[in-house]
Amino acid sequence: MKKVKIVLSLLLLAAVPVSAAKDKSKDEAAVLPDVEMIDVPTAGILDYYGFMVKTRFYSGGGVLGSLNFGVLERLNLGAAMTSDGLIGSESPKMRRPEIQVKFRFYDGGYYIPALAAGYDSQGYYYSAADKKYLEKGKGLYLVGSKELGVPGLVLHGGFNVPDFDNNYLFGFLGVNYTLEEKVAFMLEYDSLFHSNDPARLNAGTRIYITPYFQLDLAVREIGRDGTFKGGLPRKAERIVQLRYNTSF
Repeated sequence: MKKVKIVLSLLLLAAVPVSAAKDKSKDEAAVLPDVEMIDVPTAGILDYYGFMVKTRFYSGGGVLGSLNFGVLERLNLGAAMTSDGLIGSESPKMRRPEIQVKFRFYDGGYYIPALAAGYDSQGYYYSAADKKYLEKGKGLYLVGSKELGVPGLVLHGGFNVPDFDNNYLFGFLGVNYTLEEKVAFMLEYDSLFHSNDPARLNAGTRIYITPYFQLDLAVREIGRDGTFKGGLPRKAERIVQLRYNTSF
């Protein structure tokens, strides 16, 4: 019963009735720029006084919840936390909260993409034995986003250092195409450059139920069939995400 209450709470947070303020100059709301795709960040940020609630349902009955705020005009701050086994018959295991920060320092021009720097420690596949995520979070990253000459088609790419123990530099690429502000198709290639941490191919669809509430259906690690160190399975994973963003 306790787990059911937690799940319902997360769903209610992600599906709050839309009472957001509309565009001051129009009577209809516009879809806000995406601040992230599936695992890959973008150079988009939440507006000042904006906030976003995200709930991700992943393999093994796990749930990831995050909350981000636009605390300044170009600065977003937030936190995320996972709970393995929250949905199902097993006892849920809550993991420590992780921090998320993003600062957009350039809005982009004709040739140069919009640029943002950030830090995100939220990883995936937590190992209780090692007390760490087997798929590390982005860590410190730099990302650029640029429309590719076709309305709604945007390329995202950047570099990241997941931790400061090894200081390895990784890369990531993503592209999304938004069709009539109703649905978006996403494709991303993550964790590039290092064979001991194989690259991930992810794909998904984002459905804009309202301008402020989106449903994501995605598959991570397409074509993957192996194990992490320690024997934990590493296979293609289906996820569902609920995202709600608005402003105070």
